[in-house]
Amino acid sequence: MLRIIRTLLLRCALPVAALLCIGISAVHAADAIRVKDLGKLKGWRDNALFGTGIVTGLAGTGDSPANRATRQSLANVLSQFNLTIAPEAVQSRNVAVVMVSASLPTFAREGDTLDVTVSSAGDARSLVGGTLLITPLKGANGRVYALAQGGLSVGGYRYDANGNVVQKNHPTSGSIPNGATVEVGVNAAMLDEKQSVTFVLSEPDYTTASRVAAAINSQLGSGLARAKDASGIEIAVPESQRGELVSLFTRIENVTVEPDRRAKVVINERTGTVVSGGDVRISKVAISHGDIKIAISSQNTASQPINIWNGGPDIRTAIVTNTRVDVDEQNGAGFVTGSNTVSDLVQSLARLKTSTRDVISILRAVKAAGALHGELVVQ
Repeated sequence: MLRIIRTLLLRCALPVAALLCIGISAVHAADAIRVKDLGKLKGWRDNALFGTGIVTGLAGTGDSPANRATRQSLANVLSQFNLTIAPEAVQSRNVAVVMVSASLPTFAREGDTLDVTVSSAGDARSLVGGTLLITPLKGANGRVYALAQGGLSVGGYRYDANGNVVQKNHPTSGSIPNGATVEVGVNAAMLDEKQSVTFVLSEPDYTTASRVAAAINSQLGSGLARAKDASGIEIAVPESQRGELVSLFTRIENVTVEPDRRAKVVINERTGTVVSGGDVRISKVAISHGDIKIAISSQNTASQPINIWNGGPDIRTAIVTNTRVDVDEQNGAGFVTGSNTVSDLVQSLARLKTSTRDVISILRAVKAAGALHGELVVQ
């Protein structure tokens, strides 16, 4: 009989253990994140481009003739077509001097197009209907990388007549989708002098950096990756794979790792938003919160003598001010929390029907008391 019971217990325990193992592996698989989503390789960056240009075709809403930069710019453009006009002779209100900016992505090639942002640099009232003349866009090194040109897309307008103004959004700035063409491509050097690459974490953390290095070594080969600091993981590129960097980077990006999270609570007082990690701990603390409402009101009344017809020269009407002070103190919620998390505290306050503003005040007080073990970020 005992053998039969033991056999049944073993048969029942095996499926339960299998289910528990499946559940644990599913939890770890859900927490695992690709290395690609944790950061990027060193050298992957966008480059800012900038230039000055001229927008023409405005319906009298351009820069005023008093703007010397506009007159000089238009005179310089006309001189390239053998039209010699003194800057003082330019009186057009259909032209505006603008600042042009764009972002050159990594590995951009010749012929690629970029989105362009155009903003007025003078006293133009609106750029609606304008066309940007060809404008060279330079990088920080002064080299021209792209040329911008095209019609502006302005998400607003401005019309004025006889002192009346109707305006929507900001008509002095606009954009040109695919308005710039790359003339000089970017070829980022990925390998350094040690023939290695560096993976940079978006959020520096020593624990996460160590886990990423260990995960890469377990899948690509022991000793290839090492954590240099909290944000950089140096990966040595084998000589046999230096000609196949794309394949190597693909394998590195798809390595999964469980990142470590810092205890942090983010509070936005303007919107009343509280965002916290589920594992931010709170030590045992007593919390008491209540509201005291004070209302002060004044009422002015006139005091008249009873027998005013027999009054003397010193008898007159008097203004009397009556002040009333009302104090309403509501019994606040008082309770003691044990070793809980911020989410437990917020849930307890929600059951007590505490407003979001009061929750923010309580969290700040708990942090000041030293009971909240995490970083409190107030936006």
